[in-house]
Amino acid sequence: MNSEDIAILFSGGTDSLALMAMAAFGREPDLPRPRTIHLLHMLNGMSRFHDFPRQRFQVARDILARQVTAAAPLPGIEYVELDMGRLFQGFWLDRYEELMPRFNGKNLVCVACKLGMHTRAVEYCVRNLVGRLAAGYTSKQDHYPEQTPVFMEKIAAFSAGFGIRTIFPVYDEFNDREVTRHLLEDHGLPSTGGGERKCLFCQTLTTATQEDIGAYLDAMIPLAAEYLEHRLAGRAREAAACFPPGNVVV
Repeated sequence: MNSEDIAILFSGGTDSLALMAMAAFGREPDLPRPRTIHLLHMLNGMSRFHDFPRQRFQVARDILARQVTAAAPLPGIEYVELDMGRLFQGFWLDRYEELMPRFNGKNLVCVACKLGMHTRAVEYCVRNLVGRLAAGYTSKQDHYPEQTPVFMEKIAAFSAGFGIRTIFPVYDEFNDREVTRHLLEDHGLPSTGGGERKCLFCQTLTTATQEDIGAYLDAMIPLAAEYLEHRLAGRAREAAACFPPGNVVV
């Protein structure tokens, strides 16, 4: 793995944009200056306005490029769109009538989506020899089930099984929206909304507890690991068999 590269889950929102800026200058202990920053933008098949994050990235890159010197140029920054819609279907949408009763009747659609994102991100990192993966989860948003300690702990362990170190470097530091805003404005970057695509499920209500989230991940992460092992070994048929269509009668 290349420890000099880092991948960032990039939504185009303020927290992931701040991670991009922090990595570009390498002034944070958990984000040393990389050779290349890989911004991984995930497409789940349920979103609109995909140009928003791409445009936010382009504007931010141009702004940051004006703040460096010839002696310390901007690292390479690659914007990569990855489709994880099939994973999203397999982890939840195809079988939610079956899955909800198993997990206390809770709506775990966003947890499933994030699991799909991390699965695809780990695959990308392994294939491209990127040793670190960062996500801009923050404690101020721990009302989202995928931004809870139990999710981060289990996802980090899942990633480590494939040799990828997944980190959440601003979870405690960005506990207030103003912290993110100040950092972005110090770099002349956009500090309000408008950079994220709009997902159909982004305001979905759930009352899932950390126990519910943990139970779901304990059931699904082995499936994600099996899928990745097949994908990385080039076994397309076996990988597809991990997620049969929900309308198939077994």
